Amino acid sequence: MDDTAAPLSAPAQVESVIRRLSLLQADGETTADPFVAPLFPGFHFDTRLVAGITPIERGGPLDFRIERPDGMRGWIINLTVKGSGEVFDGENRFTVEPGDLVLFPPGAIHDYGRAPGASEWWHRWIYFQPRAFWSGWLSWRGVHGSFFVQRVEDKMLLSTLEALFGEVASWSANTDLLSMELAMNLLERVILLCAKNDRATAPPGHFDQRLLMACKFVTDNLHRPLSVAEIAQAVCLSPSRLAHLFTQTLGRSILKWREEQVIQFACHLLLVTPSPVKQIAAQVGYEDPLYFSRVFRRYTGCSPKAFRAEHGRTQGMP
Repeated sequence: MDDTAAPLSAPAQVESVIRRLSLLQADGETTADPFVAPLFPGFHFDTRLVAGITPIERGGPLDFRIERPDGMRGWIINLTVKGSGEVFDGENRFTVEPGDLVLFPPGAIHDYGRAPGASEWWHRWIYFQPRAFWSGWLSWRGVHGSFFVQRVEDKMLLSTLEALFGEVASWSANTDLLSMELAMNLLERVILLCAKNDRATAPPGHFDQRLLMACKFVTDNLHRPLSVAEIAQAVCLSPSRLAHLFTQTLGRSILKWREEQVIQFACHLLLVTPSPVKQIAAQVGYEDPLYFSRVFRRYTGCSPKAFRAEHGRTQGMP
């Protein structure tokens, strides 16, 4: 029997969040419900995709600023759908309104909240680890500090994006493999549409395709250790040039990015296979399962067994 939860429509998602927030506020407890826990400080975002909507109302339970001076390990894309928000980019503050997108790369400062004077700020968001070949689509022309911004003027495109954000949130609430893949495929459409909107008047050739080749080479070889020199040779670049391009474009070293991809792959294996942790460690290139567990904990905040127990319940995993 398939126990995957049926996806909620976008309006139903908003209604559900508001209803749950009202109940939690009445009880004096704001983070007990896992459905709304990601909306509050202290929630641990691991390597999985997490998405939702944050309906901030003046004086409501979500009416506070989000402050993450060190950013996050993954990416967050944020779409304002109602009201007005204020975002701090490291030097200046600017306002976002319906149709504005903000893309936070790993490590980018997070400092945002309802704009002063606004009665509300509703924004949809998706936290994710990108697939390798998305790299060229995540470098928008509009840059504020360490993150990217763009505005969607086309009403039809905005409606499509808002619906896709809602679908990603609905499917990502499940932990079975097919639901996760559906969420990632819908997210890919979001990323592509945003890239297309951003590049409507962009000059061509602003992304080095050899970097994309390097990302693909890494993800094709997650099962074995790789050196920067080996990756560079595969894409006909010097190790120093590859390292510079990678850090400049993606904000971290190529080996760090590879490690993130390995842990993301391990998370999928933990959820969709009954294989023991030792075997999964070997599948992703770690001969020492204890060292693998330490690295896994550094990224997810828990051990591989704890991750499987928490997120793999719908699969009946041990």
